[in-house]
Amino acid sequence: MTVLTADVFDDTRARTNVKRLAAAQALTGANAAVIFATGSIVGATLAPTVSLATLPLSVYVLGLAAGTLPTGMISQAFGRRIAFVIGTGCGALCGLLAAFAIYRGSFALFCCATFLGGLYGAVSQSYRFAATDSASPEYRPKALSWVMAGGVFAGLLGPQLVQWTMNLWSPYLFAVSFLVQTAVALVAMAVLAGVDAPKPVQADLAAGRPLLEIARQPRFIAAAICGAVSYTGMNFLMTSAPLAMKFCGLTISDSNFGIQWHIVAMYGPSFFTGSLIARFGAARITAVGLILEGIAAAIGVSGITAMHFWSVLIMVGLGWNFSFVGASTLIVETHRPQERNKVQALNDFIVFGLMAVGSFSSGQMLANHGWAMVNIALLPALAIALLALTASSAMRPRPA
Repeated sequence: MTVLTADVFDDTRARTNVKRLAAAQALTGANAAVIFATGSIVGATLAPTVSLATLPLSVYVLGLAAGTLPTGMISQAFGRRIAFVIGTGCGALCGLLAAFAIYRGSFALFCCATFLGGLYGAVSQSYRFAATDSASPEYRPKALSWVMAGGVFAGLLGPQLVQWTMNLWSPYLFAVSFLVQTAVALVAMAVLAGVDAPKPVQADLAAGRPLLEIARQPRFIAAAICGAVSYTGMNFLMTSAPLAMKFCGLTISDSNFGIQWHIVAMYGPSFFTGSLIARFGAARITAVGLILEGIAAAIGVSGITAMHFWSVLIMVGLGWNFSFVGASTLIVETHRPQERNKVQALNDFIVFGLMAVGSFSSGQMLANHGWAMVNIALLPALAIALLALTASSAMRPRPA
């Protein structure tokens, strides 16, 4: 019986995994879509004060950050498939607990539910890396990108799930939505059970370098900075835009239209981003994405019409796709196969830890300084990311 070690490439196996992981990405993404579509509304109903209405969404982001390192540890000790089962289990519990919280009128329980949803989201972030495990270096960018493309269907499935089910159990608005979300999480568990992800070989794990040594590489530092700035910047504008549009006298329909196309712009390019990375290199595509996010911020400063807001949301979504997929591909280039779980978990912890800080601060900046300052605040961070990327590329040895 042949045992496949971590450094064996098998693109046939990788393609099979990509199909399952992309389907799971669509199903898992519905979890986040349901929470973001309903969280502040349920929060306003259950919270002791309206000022705490958005706390469930911030707690979700905290769960996202808190779950990254444990996901890597579980994957390294027991294999990715066990981590996937635990993650989808958290997703199922999230839906059940949220529905019960709505039924009981408990704000604290609802926040606990969204934290579980964040843990589920943290595990789902490893899907993109799992797609590259057995893939050849040439196929990795495409594998990672195709899994991210599942987010397009998540953006369609989640809002429709809420629309179809929100009033089915009157007067408990959205309770059935979360019960259906539980069923979707269980379907994702069944899909992920078929992913071919063997437990890491202990001999390979012992041969890996210390994490600090890997994290000191200029390439890793630049990739982590780019991923963190890309995701935080996108989240910074996305969470502020609907409220800013309301302040500017625009309608909820205008806001929903912008968010819908923002999600399409975030995930739609994934159908070809991998091919662009394979042709032009991950660093160049990452740089293009960061520049596009900068253009989005510039558009945000230039006006407050509906068209300005829509353009910001679409441009920052497109920039996020290029920069985040590119940065994720750069991370894969910095580690050996036996080191992947701990390195990928560290990267996601950095990305989503910073995103959690941004999630708490964006609303405060909008309320205290206005929409223009929210956009301006993004520019220095993008400049730092571009400088780090340029420096690491200059320091990288050229192939003979």
